[in-house]
Amino acid sequence: MGISFDLSPEQNQLKSGARQFAQEVLTPLMEKVRQEHDPKTRSLLLKPAVEQAVAADMLRGLIPQPFGGTATSGADAAIFIEEIAAESPDFFITLAGPLIALAPVYEAGTPEQIERFVAPFLATTGAPVAAMAFSEPEGSANFGAELPAPGVLTTAVPDGDEWVINGRKAWSSLLPGWDGNGPDVMTLVCRTPGGVSLIVAEREQLAGHIEVEEYYDLPGLKGCMTCRVTLTDVRVPRSNLIGREGDGVRLTLNAFMASGASIGSFATAAARKAWEVAFDFARTEHRGGPNPIIDYQAVSDVLADTKGQIEAMRLLSWRALDAVIAQHPAGGELALHAKIFGSETGLKVVNDLIKVVGVSAYDEGFPLVHHLNDALAYPIIEGSNVGVRRRQLHDLMASEGFDPLTASGLG
Repeated sequence: MGISFDLSPEQNQLKSGARQFAQEVLTPLMEKVRQEHDPKTRSLLLKPAVEQAVAADMLRGLIPQPFGGTATSGADAAIFIEEIAAESPDFFITLAGPLIALAPVYEAGTPEQIERFVAPFLATTGAPVAAMAFSEPEGSANFGAELPAPGVLTTAVPDGDEWVINGRKAWSSLLPGWDGNGPDVMTLVCRTPGGVSLIVAEREQLAGHIEVEEYYDLPGLKGCMTCRVTLTDVRVPRSNLIGREGDGVRLTLNAFMASGASIGSFATAAARKAWEVAFDFARTEHRGGPNPIIDYQAVSDVLADTKGQIEAMRLLSWRALDAVIAQHPAGGELALHAKIFGSETGLKVVNDLIKVVGVSAYDEGFPLVHHLNDALAYPIIEGSNVGVRRRQLHDLMASEGFDPLTASGLG
């Protein structure tokens, strides 16, 4: 039986709907975001668009079907992510907090926990948001290190029927929620007496106990609400522990597999948009010569090479997300390749295309620099390639029984 990479009618409909929303709602929104200099103010500009997406049932499309949503395959997710991220990766990151924050709940939560924590994101009104409170200001590459190494510094101390949580978190999107009182759901990576653990805090438990230290002013992904916060005496029921004490490292690493694979689609979107800009420029600009610059071998070589790299990035991202969502044995390795190869190739592609345009690209008014600033983030977010992802890939390859053909399906 042959393998087809053609989109199904349903996938074509998904692509068209996402592209229409992105072009009609997100493209003009990002113009406003880029004009606003205050990082908090510009992140709040995204809230009405999130409300529109929720009303259009897009948020439920990020919740797997077994848990009440409409999400199906990883390939569908990759198509949706690329179309949205082509116009605003900031928006998708804002909307998609549940993808990572709820992943440990799906894996190890009780039926009651799943029902309660997923419920806000099955809504068809409002702008519910979730945060995976993982990273800390001191760095988190070694968050799971055993004592006496510092590891994760946020603590959860048992007090009767409650956990009392104190610490500082950074970088995760929407840590303070829209109004500073926290997101609807925050999955906290913290240290309990039994080791690194995951505990879910809900908005009513966070309100009044979360303080924003700083709203980061990022060079790219400018619409993402990215902060450093302090959590003080957050009281959460003991029953909000996900899995068992000490399960936090495994559950956290598993949660970041899908998000890591998705970075390949983000990078594909940035490279795709940059290629379109450079292609149009090369076909129309003469730069003082007799012909459009695309007629010159040096320019056409760059366009040809980068287009091939974009196609490779896209197919790898589709395969990786599909394997992760389907819990295929190759999912872990493919997700790591999509994150590392996708993010670094995407950055290289955008940078190469800037060379085609020349100095005109080094202008805030020219769109290429925006794609470059976004692409710069992808090798370092969702687990830095150097500090986290390559280490994971090394551990996988060094494990007993590793088969290099498993990821291709030829093992």
